Amino acid sequence: MPVKVVEDWLNACSGCEISILNIGDPLLDLLPQLEFVHMTALVDHKFFGQVGDKMTMEIPEADVAIVSGGVRNEEHKHELEEIRKKAKFLIALGSCAAYGGIPAQANMWKNEEVFEKVFRHSPSTDPAPDPADPNIPKWTDSCMAVDEVVKADIVIPGCPPHPDWIVEALSALLAGKTSWSLPERSVCDTCPVIREKKAAGGAVKRCFENAEFNPNEGLDKMRCLNEQNILCLGPVTLAGCAGKTGVPRCIQARTPCRGCFGPIRKGAKPMVDMMGALTSVGLDPKTIVDRRAIMNRYIGGHKFLTPLPARPAR
Repeated sequence: MPVKVVEDWLNACSGCEISILNIGDPLLDLLPQLEFVHMTALVDHKFFGQVGDKMTMEIPEADVAIVSGGVRNEEHKHELEEIRKKAKFLIALGSCAAYGGIPAQANMWKNEEVFEKVFRHSPSTDPAPDPADPNIPKWTDSCMAVDEVVKADIVIPGCPPHPDWIVEALSALLAGKTSWSLPERSVCDTCPVIREKKAAGGAVKRCFENAEFNPNEGLDKMRCLNEQNILCLGPVTLAGCAGKTGVPRCIQARTPCRGCFGPIRKGAKPMVDMMGALTSVGLDPKTIVDRRAIMNRYIGGHKFLTPLPARPAR
């Protein structure tokens, strides 16, 4: 009998759903074992009845729930809680669901500060009051990861997550396993570049500056980007962005790791660890513009990013 699956997105961009579709041929092997009873991207199943005639949210019973996106408002929170009630296992898919993702950068400010900027001080927007329509869901106090609201049985990180790991996680559940996770390795553990453990010293360059390399040579002939003074978050980021091929996707493009797979292990402090990694090769972390945001780019949930207290007047 097929395993019933609910899939839905919260505060998300649909990139995770595209990763599901990008599984390709292996998806054809999985589909006979799965029955998608709700998937916003593909299935015409409405929350409040097919013609909107219901008053309560109707989430189908399922064996597995796959949820992408973080929780940014009360509707997301309610939806996630209802999904969790109806599913035996829940997979948090992608870095927004795992850590809050890029949207959780907003956690550096109070909600009212964000609204003030967006509705009254954005160069591209005519000043206007905050939306007052009661049908617009109220923001939660912060942008949260899925497991800050409900239990997540499996977490598949990535922006977007790699199709290989979606297949592995689903296959593990189909085989009767109750957990799955990536090995605790850093991006640097899978990166083939040359390391001399010493940079030129001084200021750290912005990540969009070009690296030095010969396009006719392999990655094993290119110098480590941190050692070229270009900020690369590989030392503190979980490996796996390239799936089973190993070599990190950003490094394949000769660009630095941005940290989308999140911390190497639970409880790690990437910002602290990254400052230590930069110092160890002779770089000054204080030269990084907005280092708090950059080093926590995808992981603003779990209180990694919060509003800073106001500085006392001088």
